[in-house]
Amino acid sequence: MGRKWANIVAKKTAKDGANSKVYAKFGVEIYVAAKQGEPDPESNSALKFVLERAKQAQVPKHVIDKAKGNTDETFVEGRYEGFGPNGSMIIVDTLTSNVNRTAANVRTAFGKNGGNMGASGSVSYMFDKKGVIVFAGEDADAIFEQLLEADVEVEDVEAEDGTITVYTEPTDLHKALEALRANGQEEFQVTELEMIPQTEVTLEGEDLEVFEGLIDALEADDDVQKVYHNVADM
Repeated sequence: MGRKWANIVAKKTAKDGANSKVYAKFGVEIYVAAKQGEPDPESNSALKFVLERAKQAQVPKHVIDKAKGNTDETFVEGRYEGFGPNGSMIIVDTLTSNVNRTAANVRTAFGKNGGNMGASGSVSYMFDKKGVIVFAGEDADAIFEQLLEADVEVEDVEAEDGTITVYTEPTDLHKALEALRANGQEEFQVTELEMIPQTEVTLEGEDLEVFEGLIDALEADDDVQKVYHNVADM
């Protein structure tokens, strides 16, 4: 899985750097986190976490500053589940001020791009929620020991091609980050709560093209924050 996350980082960095839609989505997430707690990230862990991820996605400072002072809208989290071609499964997490609009848009994206919406829980039971941290490094055993000493619930630590990937229990992601920083690690490529598929499928040819089009359509929606799937090498 370590190589997969390194590849995801490279693809997302290239895509995010030129994607104003990504900035807008982070803007909403920053606004919601700031509204739910203190405006100071040092006393608002949710806001601090979002700001760290925004930095990784190269979101400009003016977008972040504007998001903190956004209008007084109410946003609602949502989750939609569905299927793509040949055994592929998809989870779509949303953050929206208009649930009816978002539900209709997600359903349309599935229907017009070779997918099918499923009922709540039809896909998510095949995924596990985990904290994922990715950074440059070589010694997975040393990192594992550091986290154990900090009483972090570690699922796994992998080292591959100069990159270390740490998987934690979701509730221990922040504790893991604090432990790594205390041991001198300052730069992170990924600090996310992710839905990790229990098994993966490989798509080829037309199936892969259809699936990529479906994912692109879902991610293009302004209300969609994250899309998870079980397709390998994407």
